[in-house]
This record gives sequence, C-alpha cells and structure tokens, in this order.
Amino acid sequence: MFQQLFIASALTLGFTSLAVAQSPTSEEVRSIAQEAYIYSYAPIASYQTWSKQATDPKSSEYVGGFNTFRNYSQAFTPDNKDIVTPNNDTPYSWAWLDLRAEPIVLSVPAVPEDRYYVMQLIDLFTYNFGYVGVRATGYNAGNYLIAGPRWKETKVEGITKVIRSETDIVGILGRTSLTGPEDVENLKKIQAQYKLTSLSKFLNAPSPKPAPEISFPTYDAAKATNHDFIEYINFLLQFTQPTVGDEKDMMERFAKIGIGPGKSFDSTKVDPETLKAIDAGVEDAKASMKETAAKTLSSNGLFGNREFMRGNYMTRAMGAQKGLYGNSIEEAWYGGFVGDGAKPTKLYFAPGQLPPAKFFWSLTLYTLPDRLLYANALKRYSIGDRTPGLVYGKDKSLTIYLGHSSPGADKDSNWLPTPEGKYSLVARVYGPSPEAISGNWTLPQPQPIN
Repeated sequence: MFQQLFIASALTLGFTSLAVAQSPTSEEVRSIAQEAYIYSYAPIASYQTWSKQATDPKSSEYVGGFNTFRNYSQAFTPDNKDIVTPNNDTPYSWAWLDLRAEPIVLSVPAVPEDRYYVMQLIDLFTYNFGYVGVRATGYNAGNYLIAGPRWKETKVEGITKVIRSETDIVGILGRTSLTGPEDVENLKKIQAQYKLTSLSKFLNAPSPKPAPEISFPTYDAAKATNHDFIEYINFLLQFTQPTVGDEKDMMERFAKIGIGPGKSFDSTKVDPETLKAIDAGVEDAKASMKETAAKTLSSNGLFGNREFMRGNYMTRAMGAQKGLYGNSIEEAWYGGFVGDGAKPTKLYFAPGQLPPAKFFWSLTLYTLPDRLLYANALKRYSIGDRTPGLVYGKDKSLTIYLGHSSPGADKDSNWLPTPEGKYSLVARVYGPSPEAISGNWTLPQPQPIN
C-alpha cells in the first residue's frame, strides 16, 4: 500500500517514471558502448567475409551459398592477386553452414600419412569450436555431424562424432597440403571427397520444415565502425544460443544501449545525447584497440575455442584484426618479420632448433604493402622442409638466405628471393611441438650477411 501511494504521489508531483529514472547516464552509455564495440568487432569483421562468401552471388569470393564447398585447387603464383597472403602450403576448401533447420554432416576421406589436411570449424564469434583432420581425428574416413545450439540429440547411426556449435551459422575453413604444381591433380581428388549432407538426407529421412528466409544486411565499413555497429551485432545475435554466465550480465548492460538478438536499431531515433555518448564510447574502443595492437606482435594465442579465449574480447578482436580465422595454436604456429631486400640477411637454425613440426613447416615471402607472392626467376615463393634440394649442414643445422640478389651459386638451393624493398616473411609450423606452443621455441632472428 505504501509503495502504491508513493508511486501515485510521484506521478501527481510530475516526477519522471521510475523506468526513466533508471536510464543510464551518459558516462555509463559511453562505457557500455566501448565494451560492446570491442565485443562486436570480431563477429562483425567475420560477417564482412562470410556475407560475401555465402550470400552474394556477384562477389568473386562467393562459394555457392550455404552448405556447399568451394575448393581452391591451385598453386598460387604472383599472377593471383585476388587473395592476400596466399598460402601454397595448404590450398583452401571453404564452406558456410546454416544449421537452423537441421544439422549438417561433414564427410571426409581416408588420406595417406604423408597428406596433411584440417577442417577448422568457426562460429559467428570467430571461436574455433571444433576440428576434423589428421591432427584432431586421424587419417581415416569419417562422418562428423555439426549441430547448432537448438539440436538436442546425442547419437546418430553412422556418425563418427557429434560436434556442437553455439551459433546457427558456422564456417568451415579446410586446408589440404600441396607439395607443388605437380601435386595439384592429387589435391583435387582429395578435395572432391569432402562432402556436406543434410542430416535428413544422410539418414534417408523426411526433410524438416525449412528455416525462414533471411534478409542479410549489406556490409558497409563506415556503418560497421560507428554507432551503427549495433545494427550488425543485433542481426548476428539472433543466430546464437541464449547467453549464460558472465555474458548474461554483459548482455543486460548492452541492452541499455539497444543491443539484443534481432532488435532493430535506428540511430535517427536515438536521443542525441545518448547517441553522442555511444559515439564517444566507440572512439574510446578504437583508441584502446590501437594501443593493444601496437603491443601485439604475434598472432599466436589470438585464436581458439571459447574456453581458451576466457572471455577476453580484446584478444578476440586482435585476432580478427591481425589475421581473421587463424588456427588454434595446437594446429598451427605462426611467426615472421618484416625485412628489406636491399639488405641481404640469413636465418640460421642451429642443430636441434629446426621448426618443431609434426607435419611440416614453411617460410613464405610476400611483397609489401600488397602482401602478394614475389615474382622471381627461380619461381620460388616459399621454402621449407619439403623444398627439393634444400642443403643442411653436416651438424643438421640449416641456413636460409634472404635477399634480392643471389647469395652465390653454392647457396642458391637455400635462397628465398626477395624484392629490393620491404617484404614480409611468414613462418608456418603445422602440428607444432609443445616447445613452440609454450613459446620455448621461437623463430631465429634474421642476421645480416656481411
């Protein structure tokens, strides 16, 4: 009774409603917007990629829609300019899955033990939620059921393993090893055996009711990096499971500035002072990210599953900024540096200090700033333990020569040609050892050649 009388008196005296009285202050809005922008950065950056690959037939990156593979079956050369930092070690097989109606079965073939492949499973948050491949599941054939958050079964006949995602839309980034141009036909035969099948078709059962059609917003870089990022994250959150734990509290905070699964966001209808505070929070987030990026000198540790990332959304954002869809470190170790081709250098791997790879390792050179393969007379764009004719020291050491000019005929077998100016060298170690994962092994520093 007292509470009712108080509310009535407050309204009679013209006080604002209790809901309005509880509205966040400008400083709170600013703080929430900063937190939300960093949280949203990776999923929105990912949307920029997968919306073109899965939903835009006019895009060169289009893979054919959802639930189908597009295989890239070629050895890249400097003439290939549509993909930056192309990787000749492991050409890609791309797919995006829509799991809303039913799970999808990923079928993979048996492969010989000298053939590396991996299927990296990525959710909308950019977490690597599962792996299929020689490291994770072995060399045998198998059928792996990929299920969204609302599918509740636990066992299906004929399925090797059930892998669950917390989002309804997921990506598969497949990589299959290629030893050189002469190996392309073998690569194609393996890639042709990667299959995606709806569960109902796999079981020869009736198809479920199709999921509703989706209207995908066009990605706009300006909108994605101002207050309208809220429009994108609201769209993406509708494809996720209900939030739990710490994220439940976080989403309650985010709701104060209009963030929520499937909610509409029209900045023209937002109170100007509130919008100004959101804009300030976005700028705070960008400044914080810039500061963190300057101190983030390696991509190792920026990618993994939700448990590995431990709710560190800044780290997740750095991964998206520095190398979207990087492998978890147990699958691949990355390193490298920027060099100058006018100043010849060498990389010396002391005895017992070669890149510790269970499968193989490579060093690939890219031009700057375009990050493409460097055209050279040797047609050598990378070098590694599979390079024919690589010469090791009697003590099992290895020296790699980097420079625009030949280091000498007796050293050309170990020469990776560079442009005259700046270049980027990227090291990849597939199946890294515990020493590499822990940081006890690192890439040697380049040394000048006198």
